[in-house]
Amino acid sequence: MLPESSPGTTHTVKMLAILEQWNVESGCYMDNTAKYLLMMLFKLGLDAAVHFLCCRKLYSSILSMCSLSIVLADSVVAFSLATMWFLGAEASPMSPCSLLAHASATYGAVPLPMMFLGLLDYCLEDTHFCKQRAFCRCLRNAVLILLIWLVAVVFSFCSVNTKPMELEYSTHVMALVCEVEESPLISCFTLLLFTAVICAMLPFWSSILKWQEEADMLSEAREEQENPKSDFLFVSTNCATEAESSQETHLEEINRPRPPLWLSLTLGFAMFWMPYLFISVLCLVLGFGVPAYISVNVLWMECTNSLLMGVVFWAKSSTLGPYDHLPENVCLWHVYWHLSKGTGQRQLPMAVFNPSKVKRTTLFYV
Repeated sequence: MLPESSPGTTHTVKMLAILEQWNVESGCYMDNTAKYLLMMLFKLGLDAAVHFLCCRKLYSSILSMCSLSIVLADSVVAFSLATMWFLGAEASPMSPCSLLAHASATYGAVPLPMMFLGLLDYCLEDTHFCKQRAFCRCLRNAVLILLIWLVAVVFSFCSVNTKPMELEYSTHVMALVCEVEESPLISCFTLLLFTAVICAMLPFWSSILKWQEEADMLSEAREEQENPKSDFLFVSTNCATEAESSQETHLEEINRPRPPLWLSLTLGFAMFWMPYLFISVLCLVLGFGVPAYISVNVLWMECTNSLLMGVVFWAKSSTLGPYDHLPENVCLWHVYWHLSKGTGQRQLPMAVFNPSKVKRTTLFYV
């Protein structure tokens, strides 16, 4: 990808996709359609894997269905590129330049309305408008998402330049290039979010490690409570010592300063999404141009989903306690709510004496 200054267009960032290149002297020719196909296939596989891991309940929110729509859009673009590569430029009904230009404009137009619909869906979670049957809610979300994509496709036909251009790529090397668009919204979103998370956590840097260790303990305790083992038998050789040490640890956790709720939720968000934000910001700093059909992906959508859900969770948890009516998410909001409030400490199992075993102390999980 080559950057290009576009003085006539201020709301988009243009770049040049190299479709073909050839050497004037040697006559060496290279077609890059196969490379774009491999790139889209890799993105399709990555988006499908992230969607499968993050969206366990497909119809729980409109943003999870937006993630599915991105996977389907990737499939359409990859299939179209495969058809063009198989048939060749002469027999193909659409040129690779036209496909990439329309794809970049379409992908670049969908993030903002998807973010708005996702925030609206979470804010109206408890209202009568959202308390519908699963089928009706799924149908409503599908219609809204389809409408977003249709408007974006129509917008792309009205705004893009699909004519390829020839330029001198280097000495004696010519290239056939096409204008594609970058998504400034994605770039600003990742940069501002990364900066905000760093600035929020920097004053509490010395306590973050201890808070995260405690959050991990609370998460493990929560998993054990969800999967009880009532018939598990274990032998304790030093019950009194273990009980005293557990009580001392419990008192230390109570006396330890608690993070504010907003900081605790920010910590939960950062522990999962900071690697993605770091890589995205690193590409921006190094000047790597990424077209919109690559930067608008399921990773970004799920990061946005976690951000919006965390904001709504924070707003409603301040009055309703650990608000639990939101769909499942990769960030453990409830665990970090208990971390902030100092509740939900791990409880010791109840001991039951078994008179049939006199020589050893037998305990059961109850």
